[in-house]
Formats: sequence, C-alpha cells, structure tokens
Amino acid sequence: MTTVVERPVVSDVRPGSSGAAVVALALFETRRLLTRLPVVVALLVYLGWTVWRGGKDWDGYPALQDVDRATQSAPMLVGLAVLLSVNHAALRSRRHGTEHHFSVLVLPPWRRTVAHALSVVAAALLTAVCVAAEFGREALRPGAIGHGSVGELLVGPLTVLLSGLFGLLMAALVRSAIAAPLTVVFFLFLLLFGTGMSDGGVRWFMPVVIEPTASTLPSDLIGRPAAWHALYLAGLALCAGLVAVLVAGGRKPVVTAGVAGAVAMTLVGAVAQAGGDSPELVKARERATVNPDQVQTCVRRDGSTYCAFPEWGPRVADWAGVVDRVRSLAGGSAHEQKIVVRQRIEARYGLSGDAALTPLERPHEVTVRTRWGGNRVPEFSAAVAGVLVAGNEKASTSMCDGRMVTVMWLALGWESDPVAALRRVRLDDSVTGSALVLQPTDGMYMTAAQTEVLRELLDRPRGEVTARVKSHWAELTEPKLTAARAARLLDVKTPQGDDKCLD
Repeated sequence: MTTVVERPVVSDVRPGSSGAAVVALALFETRRLLTRLPVVVALLVYLGWTVWRGGKDWDGYPALQDVDRATQSAPMLVGLAVLLSVNHAALRSRRHGTEHHFSVLVLPPWRRTVAHALSVVAAALLTAVCVAAEFGREALRPGAIGHGSVGELLVGPLTVLLSGLFGLLMAALVRSAIAAPLTVVFFLFLLLFGTGMSDGGVRWFMPVVIEPTASTLPSDLIGRPAAWHALYLAGLALCAGLVAVLVAGGRKPVVTAGVAGAVAMTLVGAVAQAGGDSPELVKARERATVNPDQVQTCVRRDGSTYCAFPEWGPRVADWAGVVDRVRSLAGGSAHEQKIVVRQRIEARYGLSGDAALTPLERPHEVTVRTRWGGNRVPEFSAAVAGVLVAGNEKASTSMCDGRMVTVMWLALGWESDPVAALRRVRLDDSVTGSALVLQPTDGMYMTAAQTEVLRELLDRPRGEVTARVKSHWAELTEPKLTAARAARLLDVKTPQGDDKCLD
C-alpha cells in the first residue's frame, strides 16, 4: 500500500506584499479603465467640446469667476462613463464565473475593491488636469479679469470621483450588470429635466449646480458656497468608496472610522451649503446695485470719467477707446463732450436673476455692464452715441425719429466691418427692415427707412460721410427729424421703407 502524505500549502506572503499587490492591481485596473471605450469616447467628447468652446463664451474677455463654473458640466459625461466602466470591471469575476479562483490569491475581496477605488482616483486626477488646463487657458488671455474659486474648480473632478465610487458601491450591493446602465439612464434624465426644478438650498444636493443666468457679478458678490459644496461632494464620494470596502469584507477599524469621518464631512458640507446668503452679502449686493459709486473706483481719461468695480479696472482702456472713436465722428459740441461711463449691475438676486437695468436720467452718463467683447462692444457704442445725440440714456431709449440715423452712424461708422456690427447689435440679427437695437439698458428702435439710409452711409467712404455729418450736425440732431430729411442732408437716396415707430 502506498501512503500519500498531504503537506499543507505554506504561503510565502511577506509582510507588505498585499499592499504591493493592491498597488499593482490598481495600476492594472487604471490602465483598463482609461482605455475602456465609454471612458475614451467621453474623454474625447469632453476635450473636443472644451477646445471648440474655448473663448466663445466670453468673446475673448473672460471673467474668471464665471470660467470656474463653466468647467463643471462637461465632466459629468466623463463621470457617467466611469460609473459604468468601474461597475463593469468590479463585476468581471462574477460575470465570467471566476470568483472562486480568487480565494487562492493574496488579495481578499475588500482589497480588490480598494484597487478599483484607486483606479477611480486616477480618472478624477486626469479630469482635474483637464479642468486646470481649461481654466489656465482662459486665465492667461490678455483680457481676463476677476478671480476663480478653487472650490468651484474641484466640482468637476469630484463629480467623476463620486460617480466612479458610486458605481463601485453598486457592484458591491447589487450583483447585476444591468443596474449600472439603468442608473446612467436615470442620471441622464435627471440632468436633462431635473437640474432647474429645485430652488434654494435643495439644489445644492445635486453634484453640479447650474445658475439660470449669464450675468457676471464681482467675485465677492457671487455668494455660492463652493468650498462647502466641494466638501459635501468629497464626503459623499468617500462614503461610497468606504462603504463599498466595508460591504466587501473590510472590517478593519480604520475602514469603520473612515466611514464615520466621511459621513461627518458630508453632513457638515450639506448643512453649511444650504445655509443661504448671509445678511452681510445681502447688504453688499444692495449697495453695489443701488449705490455703485460707494464701491467703485473712478478714473479720468481725456476729460471723461470711467467708474468701475475694482476687478474691472483693466477694462477702462477699452471703454475709453470706444468713447473716443464715437466722439471722433460727432459734430458740434458732442465732438468734445465729456461723459461719465458707469458700470452697473443688478446683484440683489445674486446669480438667480438677470433683471434689466433702467436707463439713467443724469445728463451725459452712460451705462456699461460687466460683460465685454463681441456683441457687447457695439451695444455700448450705441449707448454712447445715443447719449451724445439725445443728452441722456432715458431720452435716447425713447427716441424714434431720424436722429437714429445719426446715432447708428456714430455707433458703427468707426468699425472695420460696420455692416457686421449692425447685424450683431440688432435683436433679430438683420441688416434690413425695422428692428430693435440692443444696448446695456433698454433698447432703441430703428424703422425700415432709417435702416435704408444707414446702409447707404455704411457703404460710402468714412471720411466723406463724417464730413457731411459734422457740417449738418445741428439739423441731424433735431427732434422729429424724418428719415427722408436725414437722407437729403447726407446726400443719399430717399428711403422707400416705412418710417413709423412702434406704438
């Protein structure tokens, strides 16, 4: 008889080898995660969208307190792809029926879960690099002003981290491959239809809080609890990751303590971010809206005064350049008229409203808003021209006669492509017929006949038209001037279009 003696298998696992194995597995899972098709497609779409959009939102003159928030939405797509891919990777052994083979390996299930969690951290760090590059590109533009918020910039990477760790937690709790795709569909529905449905502090429980306005406010008046929201997202992500480790069998005291700490972080961030605006912030917004002169700095250039909020000091040179060009085309006393350019905002509702500004009634005072570049330039130019012709903003916005020809020539005659500027400054983007002309406060109305005369002027040599405008300045700025009379004074053909104003 042959006796077979079974020897016990002696493990040669050395202290620390399990930690090295976790790192090795994390590197493997990171490489697989970043090369998964959903993640690759999401990253390419994210990068393509970011590159294509670069500078278009700000017309080349970004305010960094808006740029930081603009980095938050696109990473949500990456987050959903990471959620799906991490969940799929965590369920790989169950899906392939190889779960029982892992019992002979160094790593228990909870350590494998840690490796998957570390791969999510790598995806979040990659997103953070993209966010930093996007913000840095805008911050380095010559026209950039304002200050960004680190808390706002962290939202994008933290959204990816939260999404991935939530997918990992789902794999630990629901051992089904269909759960993650259904969750992605649910989140897409929520993002498309539920983002603007909640108000007040409740909306801050969403990963990304999108403001319903395009207004730009000074950094100290924004009032978004960005730091507390980042803490809330970080705590929520840690909760998801550590609970996944706990469910997988990680019963060490450090894991339990980590879960408790993560819950505390989440609660502190959630309560603090829902606190609402402080009384000090409400008063500061009221003061900036009603009495902006109390918080603005004024400088004089060529006799005119330019008053701006502190962050917009670099914009004064651009405003002064427009004022000088408009005045250079004017005649009479308007050619040397000193004006006051005052920056105005409606900050009492924070970023939740975009109320219109009422026209000023003080003589020769012009409103300029916080956004600049693109269409904002001809809009401001039209406001300056209206004040030079009518005397104040209130009078210029209620004006509807042939003087609009003079106003629009002053506003656009100095442009390198005045017809394109005319298209940008009109509400319907037209260059024929009647239309509303936009400006920082209420708009001005142009009749079809006035548009005809203006188009004739814009097609002629600038020097020739400027000489005629200056020589007939008194007649061209008389109230109740008709478009036909303006055409005769300027030596262009009589317009055929309607010259009646809106009732």
